[in-house]
Amino acid sequence: MEKTKKKLDAWQEFRTSPKYYAKRIRMRNNLKNFLLGLFRFIIIVGISYVILAPVIGIITQSFFSRQDSINPMVFTIPINPTLERYEMSLKYMDYLPILGRTLLYVGGVTVLQLLICSMVGYGFARYNFPFKKLLFGFVVVMIVVPLNTIQFPLYVTFRYFGIGSHTVNLLKTPWPTIILTAFGCGLRSGLYIYIFNQFFRGLPKEIEEAALVDGASPWYTYFGIMLPNASPAIITVAVFSIVWQYNDSFFANTFNISDSILITRKLDTLINVIANGEKIYTIREQQLYFNAGVVLVLLPVVIIYLLLQRRFIEGVERSGIVG
Repeated sequence: MEKTKKKLDAWQEFRTSPKYYAKRIRMRNNLKNFLLGLFRFIIIVGISYVILAPVIGIITQSFFSRQDSINPMVFTIPINPTLERYEMSLKYMDYLPILGRTLLYVGGVTVLQLLICSMVGYGFARYNFPFKKLLFGFVVVMIVVPLNTIQFPLYVTFRYFGIGSHTVNLLKTPWPTIILTAFGCGLRSGLYIYIFNQFFRGLPKEIEEAALVDGASPWYTYFGIMLPNASPAIITVAVFSIVWQYNDSFFANTFNISDSILITRKLDTLINVIANGEKIYTIREQQLYFNAGVVLVLLPVVIIYLLLQRRFIEGVERSGIVG
């Protein structure tokens, strides 16, 4: 009994000691961190599955052979993989020539968008002029208003582009997109202007003041000093613009841009072309050719993003999109 009492007294003394409370707090924090980490892991895995599962399915099914497509036991991994789907897709999409024209078109529009949107964003950030706040409000409206609300006016404008009886039909050409971009109204231009405005506002004005003292003109200050310092915002906008222009369906369908210019338009007719050319009428097998075409169309964008991923993330952090 004496020993038991001593043990109980020692336990009670230990429970009231600072060391015991510190240990309990440490265990509680470890349990809390473990549960939060487990919760984050489950959320990330769930979101990744929802996003990646369809993509993985499209990629793996593009290698299915005819036997795999009719085998109910084959779901994700093909038993007899083949490259026939890619060979036919490359042939009927005229892949390399049209991809070259697409990249040229997207690259040209991106460069023009970078130039115009950076100039507009710099003007809003550094100059004071009448109705500045009202005009910047219009920029914000460009971001939030759905493009579908102006689809018909855009179509009519470029179907009868001109003044009076002197009009020309610009549909089925890339000129409507180029004209809109040149006037700062292109695809997502409002967002790009906002990004550049936020970035230039974060740069110290002493840079421009020093350039002014040295006798630099406003144009030289912008092109020679401010624009090179805006490389994070330029990378961010460039990646956004390339991806959205490449995958654009709104302007492409509204202006009926030719499928010889945009490879994504060629993808829309791939199933019908292969079905008629190869006499394939099974919907399941047609879908396999379409999956191969989707992979070929996505491949350039994925490569561009992987090459610019690191600088893109740094640019997002420094360009004022978040925070």
